[in-house]
Amino acid sequence: MTSKRIEYKERKEIVLGIVVNEYIKSVTPVSSGYIAQKYHLDLSPATIRNILAELEEDGYLTHPHTSAGRIPTQQGYRYYVDHLMHEIQLLGEEKERIKVEYQKEVKDLETLLDRTSEVIADLTHYTSIVSVDGWTRKIFCKGTSHVIEYPDIRDLNKIKEILYALEEKERILELLNRDLEEKINIFIGHELTFSAIDNCSLVISQYKVSSGPSGRIAVLGPTCMNYERVVSTLDYFSELMGKVL
Repeated sequence: MTSKRIEYKERKEIVLGIVVNEYIKSVTPVSSGYIAQKYHLDLSPATIRNILAELEEDGYLTHPHTSAGRIPTQQGYRYYVDHLMHEIQLLGEEKERIKVEYQKEVKDLETLLDRTSEVIADLTHYTSIVSVDGWTRKIFCKGTSHVIEYPDIRDLNKIKEILYALEEKERILELLNRDLEEKINIFIGHELTFSAIDNCSLVISQYKVSSGPSGRIAVLGPTCMNYERVVSTLDYFSELMGKVL
């Protein structure tokens, strides 16, 4: 690949990353003019417009009929989490708050798992799910009320579908217990192969309690979820849970 091709590929990745990050923050279509004005990329609005058009042709972006701005597709989110997402760290005060919450009445495994699910839901503002290997039909699920706040899911029937799906424990366990290739695994939209939640994303990690069983912790949110924060949260919890009990 020539240097010019590499440079243009990097430009496209930068613009795609900007669109995804801006859409996650605002859930508003992102225009070439906005990117040019805010980010000072040393690219003209016309060049940015061309890059956006190419990203749309490639399937990474789309645009609502009523707007000139673009929004990410599921393919766009996939490329973002695979290649463009940066790892962040939870703030010190957040970690301290988590430890304080964990010290409240953590007397047994079930209390720990229930509190884990509750704290993760509170931190991420999405739905959290915790399972235990070998515990059939037993999951700890908190934050289901956050579903109605998912910014890119406004259809009431779709919200109902997601809430009903969360009650299908066997199906949820199938999703959580699939083979995982990474420490943190992200499944976006149709990758979940579950039509009721095909406009959501599911982030899954594994944990191992030092004096007990192993299992999975997960966050279900909209495809426009804050992936960096969710991943960092699950990464921290998967380590912390092994030290608490």
